[in-house]
Amino acid sequence: MSTLTKPNHIGRKISRIRELRDMKQEALAQALGTNQQAISILENSETIDEDKLIAIAKALGVTAEAIKNFSEEGVINYFNTFNESGNNTFGDYNSCTFNPLDKLMESVEENKKLYERLLQSEKDKIEYLEKLLKER
Repeated sequence: MSTLTKPNHIGRKISRIRELRDMKQEALAQALGTNQQAISILENSETIDEDKLIAIAKALGVTAEAIKNFSEEGVINYFNTFNESGNNTFGDYNSCTFNPLDKLMESVEENKKLYERLLQSEKDKIEYLEKLLKER
């Protein structure tokens, strides 16, 4: 029986949650103070002691219970609810309330002004140093 078909394979659940959070094994290893090989071994383990599971859950930003109860079907059902409800606001988070090109041009203008001020400051420094040299 593969790890995909074992419903209580805790290592596989950790692996899937890590993948869904777009986290690499190296990042999880760093958060836990270990190495990537240890995470690989951990994700192939069918069981994990409770204290280690709590630390892993914290590093993944979930609860230990969420890991224990994780199922692929639950994730699919969760995301499918966004399409079934007529009054959801999921799509509203993707709409801009401003023109991105206008914001880009504003930042270009701001950078231009900053550059001009910096350039003037450098010119002032040069003039000041030239004045000091002439006084000598």
